Amino acid sequence: MIWLRHSISSPSASADTLMLWLLRAAAGVAASLVLLILFFLVAESWPLLMRDLPITHFVTDSSWHPDEGAYNLAPMLSGTLYAAGGALLLAMPLGIASALFITYYAPPRGADAYRRLVELLAGIPSVVYGFWGLTTLVPLINQLQPPGSSLLAGILVLTLMVLPTITLTAHAALVAVPGDYLRGAFALGMSRWAMVRGVALPAARMGIVAGAILAAGRAVGETMAVLMVTGNVVQHAGGLFDPERTLAANIALEMPYAVSDHRAALFVSGLTLMLLVMLLWSAAARMGRG
Repeated sequence: MIWLRHSISSPSASADTLMLWLLRAAAGVAASLVLLILFFLVAESWPLLMRDLPITHFVTDSSWHPDEGAYNLAPMLSGTLYAAGGALLLAMPLGIASALFITYYAPPRGADAYRRLVELLAGIPSVVYGFWGLTTLVPLINQLQPPGSSLLAGILVLTLMVLPTITLTAHAALVAVPGDYLRGAFALGMSRWAMVRGVALPAARMGIVAGAILAAGRAVGETMAVLMVTGNVVQHAGGLFDPERTLAANIALEMPYAVSDHRAALFVSGLTLMLLVMLLWSAAARMGRG
C-alpha cells in the first residue's frame, strides 16, 4: 500500500496527469475552432437564409446571377461532385495497387524509395498541380476536343492530388493486418496474390475505405488547382470535355467583389461545402473505428 501511494504521487504520475490535461485542452481548442467556423458561416449566411424563400431556392432558380437575385447552386454542386467522384474512380485502383506494391511486392529498398516518392507527391502545393495542369494537361486535352479547360482536366489533376492520400492510408491499413493472418495463409499453401485477395484486402477493407473518404474530402474542398483547369463556366457539365465550376472555385472567384445578398449567397456555398466535408469526415471516423 505504501508503494502504491508512492507510485501514484510520483513525478511520473504527475507528468502523465499534466499531459492528459494538455491533450484535452488541445482537443477542446481544435473542436472549438471547427464550431466557430461553422457558426461564422451560418451567421454570414443568415440574412439570405431567413428570407421568405424556401431552401429549394438555391437549386431551383433559373441560374447563378446574384445581381438579378438568382442563386442556383446546383450546377456548381454537381461540378464539385463530378470532379471529386471522377478523381476517386481513377485514384482508388491506382492507390490500392500502389499500396499493395509497397507492402507485398517491392523489395525493401524499392518499397522505401517508392513510399518516399508518394509522400513527396503529397507535399506538392496545389497551385503547382494547377500550374502543371494549365500549361501541359489543358493543351493536350484541347488537341482532342476544345476548349481543353474542362471537367476532364479537373478530374485528372484531382486524381494526382488525392492519389498519395489513398496510397498512404491503404498502406497503413495493410501493414496493420495481423501477421498471424498472413502466416496462416502461407501455411495453407496460398499464393501471394490469393493471400492478398482473400486475406489482406478483406482485413484492411475498413481502413482503405476510410482513407478513400478522407481523399474525397480533400477533392471536394480543393480550390486553386481546380479553378485553374476547369474553365469556370457555371453550367451542368454534359460531358467530360465541357467546362464547369465548383463551389470552392466560385467562392474564390467572386468573394473579392461580392456585397450584400451576393456575399451571403457565397457564404451559403461555403456552408454547403463545410457540411459536405463534415459528412465525409464523420463517415471516415466511423469507418476508422470499425
